[in-house]
Amino acid sequence: MSEKMKVLVLCNSASGLNDFRGMLLKELISRGNTVRAVIPKTEEKTELIAEDGLKSIGCELIRVPMERRGTNPVRDIGLFRRYRRVIRGYQPDFAITYTVKPNIYGSLACHFAKIPCFANITGLGSSFQKDGLLKDFVTVLYKTALKKEKVVFFENTENCRIIVDHKIIRSGQAHVLAGAGVDLEKFTLCEYPQEQDETRFLFIGRVMQEKGIEQLLEAAEKLRDEGCRIHIGILGEYEENYSERLAECGDWLTYYGYQNDVRPFIEKAHCFVLPSWHEGMANTNLECAAMGRPVITSNIPGCREAVVDGVSGFLSEVRNADDLADKMRKFVSLSNEERRQMGLAGRKHMEDVFDKKAVVKETIDTMMGELS
Repeated sequence: MSEKMKVLVLCNSASGLNDFRGMLLKELISRGNTVRAVIPKTEEKTELIAEDGLKSIGCELIRVPMERRGTNPVRDIGLFRRYRRVIRGYQPDFAITYTVKPNIYGSLACHFAKIPCFANITGLGSSFQKDGLLKDFVTVLYKTALKKEKVVFFENTENCRIIVDHKIIRSGQAHVLAGAGVDLEKFTLCEYPQEQDETRFLFIGRVMQEKGIEQLLEAAEKLRDEGCRIHIGILGEYEENYSERLAECGDWLTYYGYQNDVRPFIEKAHCFVLPSWHEGMANTNLECAAMGRPVITSNIPGCREAVVDGVSGFLSEVRNADDLADKMRKFVSLSNEERRQMGLAGRKHMEDVFDKKAVVKETIDTMMGELS
């Protein structure tokens, strides 16, 4: 990238952009480019903190009203119009979009303005989990929005296959990355905890059904009934009301709420557990593995890639609390040295496959190759 360019980024969350794409934006800015991001207008504390982080690396911000999870087409047309106004005013050389609504309405706005756009499918979400009107509607929107894209980035091969099989894009348009990668300098390998009377499992994510929170609680209760000395730590905001359910668990479970820095919690944990139902690429799996913690996660696209099964952790059947309990039981039975070796294997896997610096370079090289 020799000429200085104006880059427009469209996303549905300042925190997601800052946490997972900050290194990419920083690299684009360090090369002399101007980067402007359009983010949802909100007063949520976590989002405001992320906005400060984006500003600190030199990213300019535009806040617009946006319903991140709503399905009202009239309001979404309003978002499309706001994107068009931003594009007319900024006149970017190219745009990068993340998540469903920016991918659809941002890509369409760019095509109207004849601006090159690179969409990122960060996960298919619940709309693709079962057939129905919502899936049909999203499929039509994606086909319309992405058909002219030169490159559509994916975070796992299965999401790519589904989108291609639905004839939303051609196979030649698709480029699969190793997710967003993991910052190996931020999530450094740390000493494994000394052997203790109880095994500390950690969950980081939105507290909701589709993250497998019910399977985790059921599995943990089975182990407790068997006499296993375990503790469950949960980090993340409530997306659904599980406050009473978590309170019922007693002192073997601690809910820490949202934490701006998860690393101290990962460092104290023996094992990370994420029984999610669907993911693009579960960044928490990558972060915990990078810090040398074994991972137990669902055997689904977006989760399984982070684990060498039986070596750096265990894969469990999705939505199956009994199988999850079995994998957690296996982990409890390991010696502290066996657990430590699992963590080291996970770190090596992150270094070999998921180094964020390599992902950032691949992303920029791919985009510049299409723009040249």
